[in-house]
Amino acid sequence: MADDAEIEATMLRLVAERGVGKTCCPSEVARALGGPHSEGWGPLMQPVRRVAVRLTKEGRIAILRKGKPVDPDDFRGIYRLGPAP
Repeated sequence: MADDAEIEATMLRLVAERGVGKTCCPSEVARALGGPHSEGWGPLMQPVRRVAVRLTKEGRIAILRKGKPVDPDDFRGIYRLGPAP
């Protein structure tokens, strides 16, 4: 399984590739590391979320719901990853 450093590098790369005004799904990060089958990427979803929260707190990316930045300590449901504001 991918470690936090690999998840971070992949997440930052995908967010940068999308550019300003665009977002990526956390599952894209997991799929990039775990492959196309859910057995590979499914277990990565919690580590991806954990890394996303840390990077958001560091001001390096943003976690968005319905296009708006959210508090990394208090969000639920479907979210997207984008560049830091």
